[in-house]
Amino acid sequence: MKLVNDMTVWFLKRRFERIEQFMKYPVETQQRIFSELIETARYTAWGSRYNYGQIKTIKEFQEQVPVSTYEELYPYLERVMKGEPNVLWPSPIEWFSKSSGTTNARSKFLPVSPEALEECHYEGGKDMMTLLIHNRPDTRVFDGKGLSIGGTLHANPFDDYTQVGDVSAVIMQNLPSWAEFMRTPPLEVALMDHWENKLDKMASICSQENVTSILGVPTWTIVLLDQILERTGKKNMLEVWPDFEVFVHGAVSFEPYRDLFMTKYFPSDQVLYLETYSASEGFFAIQDDVKRVGEMLLMLDYGIFYEFIPVEEIGKQHPKALLLSEVEVGKNYAMVISTNAGLWRYLIGDTVKFTSVYPFRVKVSGRTKHFINAFGEEVIVENADYAVKVAAQKTNALVTNYTAGPVYMGDGSRGRHEWIIEFTKQPEDFSAFEQALDEALREVNSDYDAKRYKEMALLPPLVHFVPEGTFYSWMGKRNKLGGQNKVPRLSNDREYLDDLLGSF
Repeated sequence: MKLVNDMTVWFLKRRFERIEQFMKYPVETQQRIFSELIETARYTAWGSRYNYGQIKTIKEFQEQVPVSTYEELYPYLERVMKGEPNVLWPSPIEWFSKSSGTTNARSKFLPVSPEALEECHYEGGKDMMTLLIHNRPDTRVFDGKGLSIGGTLHANPFDDYTQVGDVSAVIMQNLPSWAEFMRTPPLEVALMDHWENKLDKMASICSQENVTSILGVPTWTIVLLDQILERTGKKNMLEVWPDFEVFVHGAVSFEPYRDLFMTKYFPSDQVLYLETYSASEGFFAIQDDVKRVGEMLLMLDYGIFYEFIPVEEIGKQHPKALLLSEVEVGKNYAMVISTNAGLWRYLIGDTVKFTSVYPFRVKVSGRTKHFINAFGEEVIVENADYAVKVAAQKTNALVTNYTAGPVYMGDGSRGRHEWIIEFTKQPEDFSAFEQALDEALREVNSDYDAKRYKEMALLPPLVHFVPEGTFYSWMGKRNKLGGQNKVPRLSNDREYLDDLLGSF
């Protein structure tokens, strides 16, 4: 395998010049992407409706084309799902990524064009490893195998000639044969439908492999690693995979899990943690510097044109959207994308903050619908992740999962936040954890702190400490097991809280 590693590293090192190019010329790169997208889609049904043939500037594009949510774009997406050609994008669409989301019970079906696969998702995968090599030039990661937890594929309910599935499954199904040689488990296992059977087979197979990297969502990776440890009787994963180098994570914040991975599973400074920002809609950003925890380089040449709406503009009929040259460090923006799969000015639902400009680095700060603001406190996921991390560190605990929502004000009663938290290592002092959680939220969010002042509007948080496996059982009950499904962190209503509380 040494020859394979050396050749792969040599090939990927050459790709870094392309990354440096868009880092040096970000605005020019995005202008080129914009022009290519408009020209390619000018004769589609969407392009004809919004007169793409006459659009010459980004300003004209913003004036003529509305910002769209999934629901607003759905009539066109449904036509694509039913097999109608040239609706949003001219290339034939044979694959659709299925996203359950966290704020909408209905599944979302998003087109995956050939261009999106090749120029976005596959480019992202290659650049992910390129940036790993840039951080660790002497890596031997290709001496072993990469473990990835895939989703499932099914026939399109509208058109038997096309397929739908988790974006990970779509990507795996279309990988070249040589890539299958470098990964585990085999495709027939990775794409199994029944999640619990798949985990069992994965644990059996992967415990016997020389795994050097993992690509996955922390939540579900933990479930797999626990099964492998139980099966092998080892104390940690480095006893199973002594050559393990890197965990590439995404989809949810890694902060609540970082201490758990670094102490329980991979207790070694030699293991790297690399964050990516990819979704059903596309591959957006990669951590380019392992020292910049939580910061990711926005990848600007994947066939995606970016706009950013200040959070105070969200909900307006004509929100102001900013370009890269206009954004500011530290401000919250809702991300809007136009893609080479035919999503036009699509509001994906994530909020981001820029941590630097030139180069443009972002961190995911939350969801446009994933927050608590029942009392004007505007608590976002970034705040909650920070507070949970601080409380865990202060009480020597390791958090596995959590969710939170409001307890509404009643007749003369004040409101509060209610939390359900699961640990793999419980706090030394539960009361101290509750206090630290509250204090950290007050520290990081001035609106929450103002509402908590002398308990005039908000009482201290009400916290339920639940046994290990509670969230896994709840997600299974909701038919939400699998790598593409996320535990909803925050909600502005009690839907998730009441359902979860009712389950135990």
